[in-house]
Amino acid sequence: MKFEPEEVKISENTPLEYQSQSGRFNILGFWIFLGAEVALFSTLFGTYFVLINRTASAVQPQELIDLGLVLMMTLVLLTCSFTCGLAVHEMRLNQKKRMIGWLAVTITLGAVFLGLEIYEFVHYVSEGATLSASAYWSSFFLLLGTHGLHVAIGIIWFIFIIIQVVMRDLNTISASKVFIGSLYWHFLDVVWIFIFTGVYLLRLVI
Repeated sequence: MKFEPEEVKISENTPLEYQSQSGRFNILGFWIFLGAEVALFSTLFGTYFVLINRTASAVQPQELIDLGLVLMMTLVLLTCSFTCGLAVHEMRLNQKKRMIGWLAVTITLGAVFLGLEIYEFVHYVSEGATLSASAYWSSFFLLLGTHGLHVAIGIIWFIFIIIQVVMRDLNTISASKVFIGSLYWHFLDVVWIFIFTGVYLLRLVI
């Protein structure tokens, strides 16, 4: 007796990225991956706070932190998180061109954020705050550098997604990739909020 696999019924209200079994599994797998990323950044934050007063004879962070620059970086990153959300919204409406447009804005703002962060690092190094200047600065550059590297990976990821959508059109497979990319991007925003609060604001008051 032959048994046929049961077909999964998809509701009309089901988002595009969840309309295929592979898409649902990929999204679930990425949530598990984000758990590993939480562990990574938790370790980096833990290391930073253990070494927060180990500045030795190096320049003090209070002397270098430009709160205006940091606020600008925060605004740029939070804005591109919003534009990323708009891209997902347009994707669910099957508006390919609008989705690509918002992803392009997200990529541009992400690149602006990276540019500002590189400018900040160069300024710190020119003032003597290098990776080897003290344990504090080592943990600082390791934490922020890891986050910046993740932002760069996110930018490259979105570029490849746009290329795939242009070449193969918008479908359940590419939709799941866009959604996974948005989860990754929002995660980086959450990490930055902790950096902004725990690294910059806290350091200005202690």
